[in-house]
Amino acid sequence: MQEKVLNKLDELENDMIKSLCDICRIPAISPHNNGTGEEAKAHEIEKIINNLGLGSVEWQLVPDSESQTGNRPSIFLNYPGKISRRLCFLTHIDIVPEGDKSAWSIDPFAPVVKGTRIYGRGVSDNGMSLIASIFALKAIHDLHITPEFTVNLGFVADEEMGSKFGIIPLIERGLFNPDDLIVVPDSGNDAGDFIEIAEKSDLKMQFTVLGKQVHAALPHTGINACRVANMLAHEIDEALHENFTQTNPIFSPEFSTFEPTRRFQNVPNTNTVPGRERFEFDCRILPEVSLDEVIALVKKICSDIERRTHAKIELEFSRGDSAPVTSPDSDVAKLLTKSIKQVLGINPVTGGIGGGTFAAYFRRRNIPAVVWSQECDGVAHQPDEFTEIKYLVNNAKVFALMMLG
Repeated sequence: MQEKVLNKLDELENDMIKSLCDICRIPAISPHNNGTGEEAKAHEIEKIINNLGLGSVEWQLVPDSESQTGNRPSIFLNYPGKISRRLCFLTHIDIVPEGDKSAWSIDPFAPVVKGTRIYGRGVSDNGMSLIASIFALKAIHDLHITPEFTVNLGFVADEEMGSKFGIIPLIERGLFNPDDLIVVPDSGNDAGDFIEIAEKSDLKMQFTVLGKQVHAALPHTGINACRVANMLAHEIDEALHENFTQTNPIFSPEFSTFEPTRRFQNVPNTNTVPGRERFEFDCRILPEVSLDEVIALVKKICSDIERRTHAKIELEFSRGDSAPVTSPDSDVAKLLTKSIKQVLGINPVTGGIGGGTFAAYFRRRNIPAVVWSQECDGVAHQPDEFTEIKYLVNNAKVFALMMLG
């Protein structure tokens, strides 16, 4: 039976390629990122599912005043299995913008096949796994096989912007059960040998330094917000790295990261001392490190620099504390491990990452969740984003074997 399913998926390769290209022609960018949202792409996914004869989808709408339709859509397909326990594959509909279009060699929203690859925005993140989950079920359906588990395919909004209009309210609505087997195929590597079971805490900090703007020829009459910001960023960078040196080998990298990332424009001309400067830090912090202690240290440095420079410093931050680790011995981790071995012939390892997925929201509800896909390293969010066609097929094969139990 398994061999028949795997062979069927090889036969469906061209259909998978076409469907991936079809959905990636639609720029499902958040309305909070100057896009039009997921509505059109959700309808295209629904059309694909209907044409494949897999059943009807259920729409879940989350109100969003910024959306053209007033809401953000997620859609779900339930397919009955031998038992009622659900195996859920949750991918996201939304994508990031194309960025600098001149850096692309193709139109980002006109996917093309070149050799063994498909190019286009969203083909890797998260279109490949989305289509793979649909066709994994298609192969089983066409062979008239009843899956072991009730299969739930979810196509969710707003992952790229924090899930406020996606998985967070959907979990709060009670759409998921404590015994669900949750698979989030939204991170991976070329080998397909890594299963993510843990994520670091996420802390984003924005600093606004308020000085006094003056002519650059008379700096002593003002307070140079640019200089104060440089001092502040340097001292925070050094202090965080000196005080939080813990390591944890489950993660890669195994230490916390504290990165100054973004500077905003201040004055438009060179001969003005700026009175306002704004910059940001992105921090991915090990679970054993207290975010409260990190924030307290940052606030102390801000107060000290205010005292020394007479500038004012405003701090805004958003935090996402790390979720419990999914056990490598959980049912979903063992089922995924077995299927990867059967398809790829490798023994995957489990570990943690610094990036964030919506698996964390399930872990916080004590619902074990795993993150896995075989995908190209380092192409997500980049110009000329691509996926290997064989990864598309391999993911579908792994998902199908999981469905068979």
